Amino acid sequence: MISAVIATATGGPIPGEVQPLESGQITAINLGRNGSETSTVYSSTTTVVAHPSAKDFTDPKVSLILQELRSLATPKKTFENWARTFRCAPEQYFTPISEEDVIRIIQLARLSGKQVKAIGTGHSPSDLACTDGFMINTDKLNKLISVDTQHKTITVQAGMKLHRVHEILKEHNMAMSNLGSISDQSVAGVMATATHGTGVGYSTLCASVLDLTLITANGDKLYCSKTEKPDIFHAAVCSLGSLGIITQMTLQCEAAFRLENKQEPAKLNDVLQNIDSIIHSAEYVRLWWYPHTDNVVIWRANRTNKAVSPQIKGWHTSHWFQYHVYQGLLYVCRFIPRLIPTLARFMFWATQSKPVERVDDSVKVFNFDCLFPQYVNEWAIPWSRTAEALKAIDRFIETGFVSIDSGVGVVTLTDKEKQEGLKVHFPIEIRFVKKDDAWLSPAYGVDSCYIGIIMYRPYGKPVPYKSFWAGFEWIMTLLEGRPHWAKAHSVTYEGLERSYPKMKEFSLIRQRLDPHGMFLNNYLCRHLVPSQATSKAF
Repeated sequence: MISAVIATATGGPIPGEVQPLESGQITAINLGRNGSETSTVYSSTTTVVAHPSAKDFTDPKVSLILQELRSLATPKKTFENWARTFRCAPEQYFTPISEEDVIRIIQLARLSGKQVKAIGTGHSPSDLACTDGFMINTDKLNKLISVDTQHKTITVQAGMKLHRVHEILKEHNMAMSNLGSISDQSVAGVMATATHGTGVGYSTLCASVLDLTLITANGDKLYCSKTEKPDIFHAAVCSLGSLGIITQMTLQCEAAFRLENKQEPAKLNDVLQNIDSIIHSAEYVRLWWYPHTDNVVIWRANRTNKAVSPQIKGWHTSHWFQYHVYQGLLYVCRFIPRLIPTLARFMFWATQSKPVERVDDSVKVFNFDCLFPQYVNEWAIPWSRTAEALKAIDRFIETGFVSIDSGVGVVTLTDKEKQEGLKVHFPIEIRFVKKDDAWLSPAYGVDSCYIGIIMYRPYGKPVPYKSFWAGFEWIMTLLEGRPHWAKAHSVTYEGLERSYPKMKEFSLIRQRLDPHGMFLNNYLCRHLVPSQATSKAF
């Protein structure tokens, strides 16, 4: 077992889950065997509390609804997330085409005592979407409802993919103000997990939502906005699917714009010494750090009226090199991990060692190729602690030792890691986000720095990652961190309650809208339900 332990000055280790530390508190992490699995098969371990009116499928009323929904169902469907790290076999897999279909599915779930989870693209590298109850694929809830060119807003069904939203906006000379690295996700999925881009003047994408429509556990259609039912709205924008099925959203956009993107190599120490000025040196700023080296890429983008001038293509920027060659080299490193630092230096030299400039439409500058499947972990911490975090991560990678002012700890490495040292993939991405008001956003009330670590899975094969995850989560916890909701993490409800000022209010709304836990699954029970409470899966 890997037992990662943080101990403060008051005593020794106590087994348990990661929780944000208070003064003088001790916490620990237990993370199991080190990265040997190829995927996790989901099965429900929650205690099912049946709705008082629940019936089985032989009941005439249930049988009739099931027959009506037969054309929307895919039998024996197995769901697997994009990274192929989690999969599940839902009892029923539905692909509705209207809100009325969603209401009927929820009615069937209520009558038969089943859980319900909605999915979009399945990009979340966790079991957030998994269920062995009813799964709702929102791909066909993808229609445009309206575009308001005067107020620069768009209203869409929540299953529409972001790339389609961009196409529609372009037709009306509009664009979203900020984006994450990809646009494959559904609108509802992006908002449900508080997906973010980067830029000191921009919040998570949740901040662009003006209103939404939610189908609740009793089948009611609930409309809310910043002015109508504002408490429900601020809870629902980022709610992980726990309040109901979101069927449509209105987003605030703006006039289309171009970005001038400049990126340049830098040294880690120089970046750490000037981090605040770098954060504010452009409208949009991100960093890519190559661990095992002192190499960093500073990525900046500002709005411009200049003509489009795409990046000059070469072998080092080709998909063939960055996808196929890189993946092949990482595959070799599975067997010879000591080559990873050399590979980091080579890839930095080949792809990032020279300044790059380009001008293009905002979407093309914001979005990147995520390459191939990967394990990912990402947390948000206050801007002010960015340099402290990166120093601690660097020290941990090189020594296996966590040491910051808030506490110290040592990760118990595997025998191979003890012999060869911890070897991690690259880059580590650092982005900056303005605080927002979505209750469960990791940036709620705090100007935040998001730090994301990665371990690629070349050709879908597993790599050791859990020691790296253990130390990273310690550091983030000690630095007032909040985990990204889409990623698998080990923080329990009690720890999150201390991190999120509105968690109790959110829980009250969740219990009011879904009193029998129809929309819960294992992930949500771990993180949104108090551990001492009975986990209700309807």
